[in-house]
Amino acid sequence: MTSEVVRTPFAAAEKPHIVLAVGDPAGIGPEIIVSLLANPRTADKANITLIANMPALEAAAASRGVALPVESDWLAIPQWPGLNRHIAPAQVAAENGRFILESLEIGTRMVASGQADALCFGPLNKGAMRLGGMQQQDEMRWLANELNYDGVCGEFNVLDKLWTARVTSHIPLSAVSSQLSAEKVARAIGMLTQALKDSGVAQPRIGVCGLNPHNGDNGNYGDEEGRIITPGIQLAASQGHPADGPYPADTIFLRARDGQFDGIVSMYHDQGQIATKMMGFDIGVTVQGGLPIPVTTPAHGTAYEIVGKGVARTTAMENAFDLACRMGLSHRQKLLSGAK
Repeated sequence: MTSEVVRTPFAAAEKPHIVLAVGDPAGIGPEIIVSLLANPRTADKANITLIANMPALEAAAASRGVALPVESDWLAIPQWPGLNRHIAPAQVAAENGRFILESLEIGTRMVASGQADALCFGPLNKGAMRLGGMQQQDEMRWLANELNYDGVCGEFNVLDKLWTARVTSHIPLSAVSSQLSAEKVARAIGMLTQALKDSGVAQPRIGVCGLNPHNGDNGNYGDEEGRIITPGIQLAASQGHPADGPYPADTIFLRARDGQFDGIVSMYHDQGQIATKMMGFDIGVTVQGGLPIPVTTPAHGTAYEIVGKGVARTTAMENAFDLACRMGLSHRQKLLSGAK
């Protein structure tokens, strides 16, 4: 990382200090962020450093009919090269990709250096990021690289009180079975358990998906449940991370909906994503789990087709911000106690 750490005037306080980045300035991120900042309750929740793009925020404020954010005793808007850069809306381009990467670099470094407690950003566009210079497969791996972190990490999706993790992620469906192992199942359970604890769940209840139809039907439709997934659950339990399962993937989310689980570990991307997006597309949050710092973002995308119309829903952004506040305070307490 090459950007200088932004210095902000906030003294240590009970409120967390959140770095809030607009994400892709060509998308709906500026709109949902100006709405978040216009809500008077936001000031009570955190001190905020806003990594902004003023032309995009001005257009967003006009489309939403809210005041443009200004610096205050709880909001800092630092100068940086992208602050006044003009970026065309609703386009996938190298210019907005570079903006995203530069703004996330600033935010990542602020939290990693202890200048802030958590990073929260608006929706991103991976295509723009690749045009802007990202060589990793997604922002999770890019963030890990920026943090010089080579440990286990993975995305969590949060739907109100239900968290989901996955053993494999952005790979072809044909490769999933070969990429499963008991160790990876145990790691996903452990990461999800710790993330839930960091968010305030004292004793997380974790359920684990099977891979095959009807949970393999005792090996008739596949044997990964008995050969890999059950040993992974047993390994996680031996490491202090108990979980239940495996359960058929077509019914486990019904159990979660009825309150049986706080978190679910799925085996591949769409196994959990389809269920959670059907249950609440407009409220979901993505947590970049396993990293040394807390990072949250709305689970939905940049929605170029509605940019400037003032109709983008803010619930997921609000939820991402609230979760960043909770995880940021937990992160601060860990640092103060010397815990890893």
